[in-house]
Amino acid sequence: MRKLLVLDVVGMTPDLLRHMPNLSALAEQGWQAELGTVLPAVTCSVQSTLLTGTMPAEHGAVANGWYFRDLGEVYLWRQHNRLVQGPKVWETARAAHPGYTAANVCWWYAMGASTDVTVTPRPIYHADGRKSPDCYVRPPSLHDELTAELGEFPLFHYWGPTASLTSSRWIVAATRRLLRTEDPDLLLAYVPHLDYDLQRYGPHSPEAVRAARAVDAELAPLLDEARGRGRTVVALSEYGITPADTPVDVNRVLRREGLLEVYTQAGMEYLDPWTSRAFAVADHQVAHVYVADGADLPRVRRVLESLPGVDEVLDRAAQARYGLDHERSGELVAVAEPGAWFTYYYWLDEDRRPDFARGVEIHRKPGFDPAELFFDPEDALVKARAGWNLVRKKLGLRYAMNVVPTDPRWVRGSHGRLPDSAAGGPVLLCSDPAVPSAVEATGRLAATDVADLLLHLQGIREEARR
Repeated sequence: MRKLLVLDVVGMTPDLLRHMPNLSALAEQGWQAELGTVLPAVTCSVQSTLLTGTMPAEHGAVANGWYFRDLGEVYLWRQHNRLVQGPKVWETARAAHPGYTAANVCWWYAMGASTDVTVTPRPIYHADGRKSPDCYVRPPSLHDELTAELGEFPLFHYWGPTASLTSSRWIVAATRRLLRTEDPDLLLAYVPHLDYDLQRYGPHSPEAVRAARAVDAELAPLLDEARGRGRTVVALSEYGITPADTPVDVNRVLRREGLLEVYTQAGMEYLDPWTSRAFAVADHQVAHVYVADGADLPRVRRVLESLPGVDEVLDRAAQARYGLDHERSGELVAVAEPGAWFTYYYWLDEDRRPDFARGVEIHRKPGFDPAELFFDPEDALVKARAGWNLVRKKLGLRYAMNVVPTDPRWVRGSHGRLPDSAAGGPVLLCSDPAVPSAVEATGRLAATDVADLLLHLQGIREEARR
């Protein structure tokens, strides 16, 4: 059985591959294909499709987060693998080939997964409210070995205003270490670096080119090591990031229409999903809109369709055409126009915004917030205050890192809608020279076919048939 390394290089596109010679060499050795992604083209939905071979309507990861109706809460970036319904590719392989081993370095929904080795970001949530960087590792003994060799997981370089190549460097080093010491049959690694400056500055910026060159150089030793060990390598992306300059405040519009409700504590307003007739869970260029009473659907749809920056509004029948009609989906799903994206903001007065709005709070905000990638450009003292807060943290004191803007105009890149061009969309590279017949005929591979491709590359489907 052939062993496989699968790299999820976020944001990699044919356009950017011109600046990525080490990854491009995979295609020169093997082949390259346009990767047909899913709606929404966001991390959790796409990764779940890649690993199950099914659409969001089946595996249930309808976005990076959704409204949990049975809890009455909006949650993004949950981590447990049971949220993804259906067998994963390594489980299918293991059923056909007992003893098959798999390792996951930072692909999402990792906790509770049946992989033999798991490494995923997981802060320490201290009893006094502080949060310290760390990771969740299985088997437990591997945690201390990895952190002793590589240092603590660089959580604050993984997301937020200080997100940088540092996190990808740690992930690549951990992957190389597992390649040498664990040697699993399937080794998955998620490399996030392109996500940062492409959203900050746009995919056609000089910063984007520098980021592409940097992550390609960082991957070179891992690619060389995999090649030296005779591993087949697949490198792919979930989506391409496209230029964005039009934020759409969908929740503020719903509130002005009397459809969204808030409640107030300590002078701050919080989204009230229990009493709202309609509200949106914004996720880049897609927003799930939850409508409590079916009688309100025509009105909510009209409001959404009249909103500048909205391209489509999908009811259940339209969601079915996209493979998105799952019970977790909103009654309506809004898709942004090219260049537009959805904010989560629901307050109408900045003095009433919640205290988490200016922090990196991916679990408390009822929607995705790309402004978390910035120190507030209009706050001259923001970095000095951030430094002081780090001092407080090191002294063991509680602190609030209120440094990100609540002005969305700084964001220059987004994703989520289906790609408008192959050059700016996701791509798959494979080092195996045998080109699948479907790819040879069309130059394209559907995201739902990736799981079967991975099994085929290892000869597992063939073994199962014999």
